[in-house]
Amino acid sequence: MNERCLKSLLAVSGDTMSEVSEKETNPPATEAAPPCPTVTERDQWMVESQVFQIYHLFATIPPNAQTLMLELQRDNHVQFLSKGLRHLSSAFSVLDSNRPWLCYWIFHSIALLGESVEDELEDNTIEFLNRCQDPDGGYAGGPGQMPHIATTYAAVNTLITLGGQKSLASINRDKLHGFLRRMKQPNGGFRMHDDGEIDVRACYTAISVASILNILDDELIQNVGDYILSCQTYEGGIGGEPGSEAHGGYTFCGLAAMILIGEASRLDLPRLIDWVVCRQGKECGFQGRTNKLVDGCYSFWQGGAAALLQRLYSIIDKQMEETSQIFSISNVSEDKESLDGTSTHATYRGAIESGSTDFKNIAYKFINEWRAQEPLFHSIALQQYILLCAQEQEGGLRDKPGKRRDHYHTCYCLSGLSLCQYSWSKHPNSPPLPKLVLGPYSNLLEPIHPLFNVVLERYREAHEFFFTES
Repeated sequence: MNERCLKSLLAVSGDTMSEVSEKETNPPATEAAPPCPTVTERDQWMVESQVFQIYHLFATIPPNAQTLMLELQRDNHVQFLSKGLRHLSSAFSVLDSNRPWLCYWIFHSIALLGESVEDELEDNTIEFLNRCQDPDGGYAGGPGQMPHIATTYAAVNTLITLGGQKSLASINRDKLHGFLRRMKQPNGGFRMHDDGEIDVRACYTAISVASILNILDDELIQNVGDYILSCQTYEGGIGGEPGSEAHGGYTFCGLAAMILIGEASRLDLPRLIDWVVCRQGKECGFQGRTNKLVDGCYSFWQGGAAALLQRLYSIIDKQMEETSQIFSISNVSEDKESLDGTSTHATYRGAIESGSTDFKNIAYKFINEWRAQEPLFHSIALQQYILLCAQEQEGGLRDKPGKRRDHYHTCYCLSGLSLCQYSWSKHPNSPPLPKLVLGPYSNLLEPIHPLFNVVLERYREAHEFFFTES
C-alpha cells in the first residue's frame, strides 16, 4: 500500500501508525489488504474534514463569538448582490444566454433579505427583460436569442419579484401561452426550446409559469403526470428523464409540478420521503444525489422538496395505509387535524375529478390552508451548515468550504434558510419562534411560496393581479 493511501485510511480509521505497521507486517491469514480509497472517498473525507474543522472551531469559542459567527451578514450580502446588477467581470460572458437567471438569483436574494434597489435599476431590469421577450412568446436568455422555457421561468419570477403594475403588465401572457403550447409534447413532457431537450425541469418551469400567470389549462397539463411518474426511480427520487438517476433538482421540479396539476398522489410519496431525508448528511447540509458531496444549493432543492412533502401528510398517510405500512407520518404531531374535505388534499382530488376549474387555485390554497407538521429534515442543522459553511463573511454564499461565492448559490442557500426558519410555522404568516431561528433573530428572512420560490408577499400581489385581470 502506498503512503498516500495509508494516510487517507488513517484519517478515517483512527489507527496509529504503529498499529497499521503491525497489521501490515503480520496480517491475519484470512484478512485481505484494504483497498486503496477511491477519488470519491478522498473528496468526501476532505469535505468532512473542512466542515468539521469549522464546527470544532465554533464549539470551542466563547458564546459571544459564536453569535457573531452565526450572524447573517445582511449588508455584505446586499452589497455583493447589488454590485452584480451593475457590473460583472468578463468571466461571466459564459452566462450570456442565462442573463434572466442572473436577474432572478440576484433580485430574489435581495427580496429574501427584505431589501430593494433604487427605482432606476428596477426600471432598467424590466426594460431589459422586455427586450428578451420573443414576439411569438416566451423569454430568451438575452436580446435576439431564441425563447427558452427555463429563462422564461427566470424572467417571470424576476418580474413578479420586482412587482408593481409596470413589471407585471409587461408579461405578454397570450403569446407566452402559445409558446408553452408549442413546446408541449404528446408524451406529456415539454421541450426547453425548439428542437430542445425534454425533461422534468422543462415540465416544472412550464407548469410553474402557467400556474402563477393564471394561464394553466387542460391542454398544458395533459399527460404531464404520466411523464413525471415515469421519471420516479427505484430509490424514490425523481430523475431528469425516464431511466436517469434520482436528483435533488429534478425531484423538487417533479414533485412541485405534480402538486400544481393536482396529481401528487400518483407518486410513491413514502418512498420519495425516504430518499429526500436520507440526502441530509453528517455535514448537516444536503447532497443532490446518492453518494455525492454536500452542496449548499440543495438546501432549497432538497429542503424545498421536504417542505412540500411536509404539507402532503394526509395523502402520504393514505398511501401508507393502503400499502399496510406500520409507520404513519401523522404520528409526528399531536395536534394533527384531518385535511380531508378542507385541505389541499381535497383540492388535488377535486382538480383531478373536475378538470380545468380547480387546479388554477391549487397554489393559492396550498400556501394559505396548510397546517404544518414537524419538518421532515433537521432544520437547525441545515441552518448551521448554511451560516457556518456556506456563508462568506464578506458577502455571498457558496457551495461548500473551499468553493467561491456566486449568485446562484447565494439565491438557493438563502431560499433554503428561509424554508428552515418557517418550517415549524402553523401558517405562512406566523413568525417563527426565536428558538427555531439559528443565530440572532435578525437572521430571519422573508417567507417564500415553496412551489415557485418567490417571496410570499410578491406571490400574493401577482396572484391578485393575474387572477383579477382574468
